[in-house]
Amino acid sequence: MRPDTIVEVRRFRNLLHCTCVVLLGLPGLAAAQPQAASTSTPATGYLIFLRGSPVGREAITFNRDQKQISIMTQGRMLAPLNVTIRAAEFRYQPDWTPLAFTLDATVNGGVMQLNTTFGGGKAATQGTAPGQGATPSQSVSVSHEVVPRTLIHANGVLASYVALARRLAENSEEDAEFRVYVVPQAEIIVRVRAIRNERIQIGTTLLDVRRFELIYANPSGDVAVDVTASTKGDLVRVTIPSESMDMVREDVASSTSRTQIYSNPGDEAVVIPATGFSLGATLTKPADAAARVPAVILLASSGVGDRDGVVQGVPVLAQLAGAFAQSGFVAIRYDKRGNGQSGGRSESATLTDFAEDVRTVVRWLERRADVDPKRIAVVGYGEGGWIGLLAASRERRIAAVVSIAGWSTTGADLVLEQQRQALEQSKAAPEDRDKRIALQQQIHSAVLTGKGWDTVPPQLRKEADTPWFQSLLTFDPARVLEDVRQPMLFVHGGLDQQVPVQHVERLSGLAQKESRSKSVEVVVVRGVNHLLVPAVTGSVSEYGTLPDRNVSKDVITAVGDWLKKTFAAIR
Repeated sequence: MRPDTIVEVRRFRNLLHCTCVVLLGLPGLAAAQPQAASTSTPATGYLIFLRGSPVGREAITFNRDQKQISIMTQGRMLAPLNVTIRAAEFRYQPDWTPLAFTLDATVNGGVMQLNTTFGGGKAATQGTAPGQGATPSQSVSVSHEVVPRTLIHANGVLASYVALARRLAENSEEDAEFRVYVVPQAEIIVRVRAIRNERIQIGTTLLDVRRFELIYANPSGDVAVDVTASTKGDLVRVTIPSESMDMVREDVASSTSRTQIYSNPGDEAVVIPATGFSLGATLTKPADAAARVPAVILLASSGVGDRDGVVQGVPVLAQLAGAFAQSGFVAIRYDKRGNGQSGGRSESATLTDFAEDVRTVVRWLERRADVDPKRIAVVGYGEGGWIGLLAASRERRIAAVVSIAGWSTTGADLVLEQQRQALEQSKAAPEDRDKRIALQQQIHSAVLTGKGWDTVPPQLRKEADTPWFQSLLTFDPARVLEDVRQPMLFVHGGLDQQVPVQHVERLSGLAQKESRSKSVEVVVVRGVNHLLVPAVTGSVSEYGTLPDRNVSKDVITAVGDWLKKTFAAIR
């Protein structure tokens, strides 16, 4: 997964301005039967997160009677659009035939007022929308043909998903195709790729939910979106993995809540005491294990706070934990500090802090009667590889280190490299690309020196001026490797386009040259992308269409065999 960089935030903003159907848009499903009983609920609060940081909130009210369905909302989102929703309402007939949509909002300071009516197979919109740049507000008067039961969707309005969640709960199946009208842009097709039953733990209460993995056929390309609803159809969560956007019901967003996205036989929920807080974790034990078996600590990539390490719908760490337990190891994965059921403050954490959390887990494991304290390894994915190496350089009780899809450059060089990759894939003019690179370099200088913020937009400063980003920019794997003595394995997907395979070649070369380790090995797995799943091209745009969402057996075998060999030599 790409690191949380300012360029990624800007890319997200540009997608919204250029192709408004990229972010939001959902389907009209098969008609549900009208309900005679009326339903009225108090306003439900939802929090909106961008890369784990709260950026907004909406309060949504759902009313249903014999005559119509009404969904009303108010709220605000600071980034990436700076949207204030003074009032918005979606109205449907009891069978979910759309009637009207009204919106009174501001977007980046510009007024947006829309009134859309549905009838005769058409959606007609009148109103005012903010212009771009120096362009003043402009009037809107458009009409589009729509199917009878299309669902209404407005960009930047979370309440759009309430109707979708109800319809999905009432009538849906895998591979079904539906339509949604994105006001006032166009009607698009959305496909249900998969439906998964999950359970959310809120304190000691369990909530059964269904997660619908959806694919949006947008003009600019397919986009994956996950919608989670209760069995009754109440909206619980909306996730847009490619943009690191998460919109969550307030009770589910609490520190006592976590989603059991993936479970393995032998999973056991545990709490690991740390300094001033505790880490919520899952321990996966091998079946019929003898006393004192080796242990593996699993570390997630950047922007991923949950213990299952879900990236683009693939629970990387959870699947690795199950595979390692089958190989006879105890595997442990945990929510990063400030995420899920782990305490601490994520906004003030650095890479060094995350490495200290690893050391805490090591000390906790070595005190267990079922773990061999001399055979504890760390397996890190993406940024987790850096954290694993940093922890190993400071903790001799770590016996071995595995870095999967890791980065070989300094953090500053990595951010610029990935910005250039994104710009090459965009349609931005060469001079615009140069300006963005120059702005990124200016931000780097301000982060590292504390000077030059006066010419950086305030929102970008808020996103960049953090302890984590500073620690990322200054991180140099070459320096860290100088203090690593443990055996090391570097694994990479041969089709990885997010972190090209050249990184593993350079990183392993640095380990052989700079470290004190007597064992450095490299495995490049053919036909596997950055998500560690089988792929065709390895491009990011391909992620949403991949049928196989399981970590490649070749990756699992490479790591498992190496750990067995390494642990056998230690014993």
